[in-house]
Amino acid sequence: MSSILGTYKRREVSFSEGKGVYLTSTTGEKYLDFVSGIAVNSLGHCHPHLVDTIKKQSEKLWHVSNAFTIPEQERLAKRLTDNTFADFVIFVNSGAEATEASIKVARKYFFEIGQPERNRIITFEGAFHGRTLAALFAANNKEHTLGFGPKVDGFDQVPFGDHEALKKAITKNTAAIMLETVQGEGGVRVVPDYCLKPLRKLCDDNGILLILDEVQCGIGRSGKFFAFEWANIVPDIVPIAKGIGGGFPIGACLVNKKVAVGMKPGTHGSTFGGNPLAMSVGNAVLDIVLQKGFLENVQEVGSYFETKLKEV
Repeated sequence: MSSILGTYKRREVSFSEGKGVYLTSTTGEKYLDFVSGIAVNSLGHCHPHLVDTIKKQSEKLWHVSNAFTIPEQERLAKRLTDNTFADFVIFVNSGAEATEASIKVARKYFFEIGQPERNRIITFEGAFHGRTLAALFAANNKEHTLGFGPKVDGFDQVPFGDHEALKKAITKNTAAIMLETVQGEGGVRVVPDYCLKPLRKLCDDNGILLILDEVQCGIGRSGKFFAFEWANIVPDIVPIAKGIGGGFPIGACLVNKKVAVGMKPGTHGSTFGGNPLAMSVGNAVLDIVLQKGFLENVQEVGSYFETKLKEV
């Protein structure tokens, strides 16, 4: 019997090695990996550039406190802000942590500008934002929340894609609307461009912040750096993780200058978030994703798969 607490329904197969798009089991079978660690291994297994980066950084410095300036962290933050809508970045270790940071930033913004009553966040049915308590109740999947009461308040949920229900859910207490640009657990449901653009306008008209969760679909998976770029809109807050680490645990919350006003020393923190080893890996991922032609190739390969799958 395993000593691991049974929170997963695990398959019997185990893997001993990964290379590119292939995994090799402990019994020698070779598998083409379509799971990708659940949207994590953005550059495949053991990408040479990532392996080389980890080796070099692990011989120099793994961890120091965020009480000190971390050059690798500064570099990754600069590259993320240079290539996205964001002005600032908070580094954490996972998507759930990035979601929690996003919620805190949104609520603290309204507190800072003298509207503390605006603390509720509208979410969508079928969402998944992580396994920590606030993230769990934000998604409000009954299978996931059962037995973990009392309910974490502050979230109002509406049906996916129902713009009228969304408008009715907005009150004087609404701080933000939070959704995945592409729902993962909800069934790979894409929020269409014609929904995202009115959504941005709805937020602007009501003074509401827009949080777009790109934990699964971000960092090039859609053929753009962020999936929301296809709709030519700009959010206020974006949690990311998974692909930015290429298999190494990294998460981040990207924010614009406006909403950052409330986040001062002591308002948030992470012991391990932004450590030199993780930041070096994140920079190595960007070395490749930001290469000329990389995202165009993602688009071409994606179109090829779409065409062939439709033939099946």
